[in-house]
Amino acid sequence: MKTIITVLVMVLALPIGAQEFQGKAIYQSKTSIDIKIENGSISEDQKEQIMESMKKSMEKTYELTFDRSSSLYREEERLGTPGASQGGVFTMITGSSQGEYYKNVQSKTYVHQTDMFGKPFLIKDSLRTWEWKLSSETKKIGNYTCYKATAIRKPNNIFSNKEKNESEQDSVPQEQDSTQGRSLLSKIEKPEDRIITVWYTPEIPISQGPGPYWGLPGLILEVNTGRTAILCNKLILNPEKKEVVEEPSKGKRVTQAEYDEIMAKKMEEMEKRWKANSNRKGGNTFSIKIQG
Repeated sequence: MKTIITVLVMVLALPIGAQEFQGKAIYQSKTSIDIKIENGSISEDQKEQIMESMKKSMEKTYELTFDRSSSLYREEERLGTPGASQGGVFTMITGSSQGEYYKNVQSKTYVHQTDMFGKPFLIKDSLRTWEWKLSSETKKIGNYTCYKATAIRKPNNIFSNKEKNESEQDSVPQEQDSTQGRSLLSKIEKPEDRIITVWYTPEIPISQGPGPYWGLPGLILEVNTGRTAILCNKLILNPEKKEVVEEPSKGKRVTQAEYDEIMAKKMEEMEKRWKANSNRKGGNTFSIKIQG
């Protein structure tokens, strides 16, 4: 099921060549989901309740504040947003960034201030280099002419480690759980390489975009990954009230590889607790599939 969203871009028409150029873009993010039932273990009513809760948690609003060389991308706070203890695994599955994501395209570095199960982290590393394939295809988003570009995004390293660990486990005889299967992570469909399709406008000639996306000769106004759509619905250039685009500074400083390793260990701990609880209670089981 694909969600169709109409985008209206509101523009404050001021010259792009201003010395102190700055702007702000508001993005809406939506992800389509599906739940596959295993063993008929939950009712249709329960499935609808779970899907409605997940749908709401996947509809997010983000704010991108940018200048000529840097940007800060953060989710707008709202009531009822799941806490870190509820959203840790979910965030990893959906690829949604929480906290603040700072990019500097001159130094080609990023700083991601995030939270893992209540503990703040500050991930600092080199920006991903996107191998964009540019297209001559265009479309209008608001008053702007946008051009299409595509790239391939590899799965999160955590899932790569999951596949490696499970392969190693397959070579060792193990006592299987007849009701719950081998592991919690095996219930989560492994993501595959994804085609990223974006629309950028050279009329705002800065190499910025939402989250980790950058590297094009214009601001990215729309991102589609097959499962997730990130759409700009408000854009303000050179606002009267200026904001300094500052690098986040709170949290334990780690590289992306170090953070992924910590997350993988947390996932293993969660898996053990989940399996112990399932064996004890013989509870409901279902698998989560992110449509794409």
